[in-house]
Amino acid sequence: MKRLPLGRAGVVRVVEFQFDLGTKSLPRTPETARRENADLLVPDFFDPDTDRWHIAIQSWVIEVDGLTVVVDTGVGNDRSRPHMSPRDHLNTGFLAALQSSGIDRHAVDVVVNTHIHSDHVGWNTMLDNGSWVPTFPNARYLVPANDYHHFQPDGPAARQPTHTEAEQAQQHGNQLVFADSVLPVADSGQLVEWSDDY
Repeated sequence: MKRLPLGRAGVVRVVEFQFDLGTKSLPRTPETARRENADLLVPDFFDPDTDRWHIAIQSWVIEVDGLTVVVDTGVGNDRSRPHMSPRDHLNTGFLAALQSSGIDRHAVDVVVNTHIHSDHVGWNTMLDNGSWVPTFPNARYLVPANDYHHFQPDGPAARQPTHTEAEQAQQHGNQLVFADSVLPVADSGQLVEWSDDY
């Protein structure tokens, strides 16, 4: 993987997997908005001829001032995601890609989760002898406080009434994500809730 120098920092992109998604999968995005902004998205993110998005699930690793920081951790392997079939029980080469980029998961100092969605917190943990354990055992995991409180088991996301099967599936999926990708980090004492300009 290529390391991009930014001042005294180095940044590495670590891709977990890539896929295409039809625009019908994003029904709230008006076609006019896609067309009017195509010049910002083409050729890497959107193909107007096929009406498909090019999606990459990835992490960014920043090395600066002696720290190794991972920003977002993708989807993760072995996860039950019945509400998102493309992400259900994945088996990707993310850890191998991380290692081939010269990143030792044991040497990561900080993990930043920009938000708690299944494609941003999955590799926070990994399955080890039937238990979810922190993938980066020596890191502090910075998680947005508002998201943490929203998605925790007794938070608003869990208490919100559901009206459709899709809403019920999403609510259950949110609970699965929190249980396997966030709670084990909190239980390990490695989680730090951040807000404002922490």
